[in-house]
Amino acid sequence: MARRPPGPAPPPLPARDRALERTPWSPQAYPPGRASPLSPRLRAPAADHASASVNRFSGAARAFRHRNFTLFFVGQLVSQVGTFMQATAQGWLVGTLVGWDQAVVYIGLVGIVQTLPIMILSVFGGVIADIAPKRATLVATQTAAGALALVLAALTWSGTVAVWHVFILALLLGTVNALDMPTRQSFIMEMVGPEDIANAVALNSALMNGARILGPALGGILIGLLGTSLCFLLNGLSFGAVIVVLLAMRADELMPAARLAVPKSLAEVGSNLAEGLRFAWNTPVIRLVLLTVGLANVFGINFFNVILPVLAAETLRTGPSGYGFLSAALGLGALFAALVVATQRTPRLRVMFAGILLVGVANLALAATTSYEVAMAATFCAGMGMIASSSVGNALIQMTVPGPLRGRVMSMWTTVVVGSSPLGNAITGAVGGAFGLPAAIIVAGATFFAAGAGGIAAALRGFLRPRPSSAEPTAG
Repeated sequence: MARRPPGPAPPPLPARDRALERTPWSPQAYPPGRASPLSPRLRAPAADHASASVNRFSGAARAFRHRNFTLFFVGQLVSQVGTFMQATAQGWLVGTLVGWDQAVVYIGLVGIVQTLPIMILSVFGGVIADIAPKRATLVATQTAAGALALVLAALTWSGTVAVWHVFILALLLGTVNALDMPTRQSFIMEMVGPEDIANAVALNSALMNGARILGPALGGILIGLLGTSLCFLLNGLSFGAVIVVLLAMRADELMPAARLAVPKSLAEVGSNLAEGLRFAWNTPVIRLVLLTVGLANVFGINFFNVILPVLAAETLRTGPSGYGFLSAALGLGALFAALVVATQRTPRLRVMFAGILLVGVANLALAATTSYEVAMAATFCAGMGMIASSSVGNALIQMTVPGPLRGRVMSMWTTVVVGSSPLGNAITGAVGGAFGLPAAIIVAGATFFAAGAGGIAAALRGFLRPRPSSAEPTAG
């Protein structure tokens, strides 16, 4: 039985900090003699904190000192702009194929088809991410995703596209993403290491939300000028940027984790999955993050994709342009929060909980208002809260999980963040259809409040303390 290394225990923290900002020393995740990155013994001295506060915003780009991450960031920026261009064009294409009177139903179904494989298959993608070299896996998944976009471009340009083509290609893309997403998330640690992972995750969130603003705007312009096929073509080509930067990375600067042995049977695959699930459940901070963010994210960014068009058309009566500005406000709030989180050297649970509660407040404001200005402000705050909570949660998990398990644990994160959207959309549609849009927004707000308040109560009541049975792993 492996034992905790001898030596004096770190001095106790005040109860508030101990509950909301510490994760327990975890010998399961860290070798003997090395504390968790969130442990108080790794915090900078007071003088260093004073210096860091002066240079906080200059340190917001710390992860860019890693050449490989800088390359990855540039490639992802190009690719994500293309992805959001395609999402905009795909919705427009579906509307033109089925008629605008049925467009909402079909666009929603395409979204469900594209996310269901992520919900079902991501855990298996996590096993593959722990087995295979992550850079090579990403080259394969990005190539496959680019090829699917080019097929849709060819079908649309030739005039032979049908709505069933869109469904099949969406299902295939979701299957590719079930492997790509956990691999991509866990690859960030290999590029920057534990010291800069929180900053890298926040910068990646900023990138995603910048693309969320720019991509649809470019897509709308291109659809009006040249049609949807060009958006699909450009998205397909944009994956080439990621492939190029992956191949241009310096292998000797990567910090790969030890890889999982290739399983020899289905029973061994099941054992590998169970190992990741056990670790996530037995590690208090990971369990807390997955439960709180998972509950909140059922009504996360995809919920706003469902309610914002209806809110703009029926409640605010602003038309398509008003809907566009509401979507931009959501993205701008998310971008602002991501940049602020990037200035923090250590991810804090209190920021995650505050973000979740902020989305709850924003929902209640949206449910109560018919003012476009108030709705814009509430949507901006909702974007801030969602990205603050997801960025911090992602970083906390990445800093806690050991390398050989990172793919499997990050696949659980992918499942609760992305794979939960079909459930959230279904609940939103059911409540909204039965009781009206304000009721659906209030239910969502109540869920965010329950998740945030429940997480805070769990932390204050000692939920983060390790259980004796999980504090010492067995040797070998």
